[in-house]
Amino acid sequence: MIRLDGVTRTYGSDTSLVTALGGVDLEIGAGEYVAIMGPSGSGKSTMMNIIGCLDRPSEGDYHFEGLEVGRLPDRDRARLRGRVFGFVFQSYNLLPRLTALEQVELPLVYQQAPNRRRRAAEALVRVGLRERIHHRPSELSGGEQQRVAIARSLVVNPRLVLADEPTGALDTRTGEEVMHLLTDLVEDQGITVILVTHEQEVADYAYRTIRMRDGGIVEDTARREPATTNGATPLEDGSPLDPAAPRPLDREEVTPRSVEEIPPRSVEEIEA
Repeated sequence: MIRLDGVTRTYGSDTSLVTALGGVDLEIGAGEYVAIMGPSGSGKSTMMNIIGCLDRPSEGDYHFEGLEVGRLPDRDRARLRGRVFGFVFQSYNLLPRLTALEQVELPLVYQQAPNRRRRAAEALVRVGLRERIHHRPSELSGGEQQRVAIARSLVVNPRLVLADEPTGALDTRTGEEVMHLLTDLVEDQGITVILVTHEQEVADYAYRTIRMRDGGIVEDTARREPATTNGATPLEDGSPLDPAAPRPLDREEVTPRSVEEIPPRSVEEIEA
């Protein structure tokens, strides 16, 4: 699903050049649940931003489902962010005057999608906010606001959810509830989840932990096999999942053994 080849990100001029990422190689498959850890300045947020098409590599290649997205035009990258990726941030990023329903509906408004109100309501019900649909952020707890943010990321039926310190502003109990919700996305819906965190307790929810330092990966540990999408199981020889398996999100995923097996694709094909 994701492959970084020699990805480097530098900032500044030749006289004051800062290397945030230095030649990172990484592969993440569909259905994985990955935690990225490291001290401040290790490059974890920079790598997250590149994966989410919020930033571009200075050098190297970034492939998503066989498409080299690092050099796509801004318009195509925006389409991927809006229709294929979901984002969850520590600060929630909710608009103060909008209700929970309106917040979740907003990505669909930008897409001019049909049935926006119904899809937004369904996403809020999925995160346990049936009774809080018409409340504004000031009327919601921190955990409820983060659930709204998660529902907003889910309403576009993403294939990948990127969560940057999703429990950073929450108390322990509420943080656990949010992490159980993210885990359900992987286990029940087959969505790939990548999260950045400083907290080992949060990283322990993930099936794989990547540790970074000084702009590079210093450790990559898998504790559990990736969740299979929608209850399907890989064949014994490791070949792709059964294409006839039911799709609760009505999405077709690509699950090849290696990215090299996928022919070059367009943004339109990934969105389909």
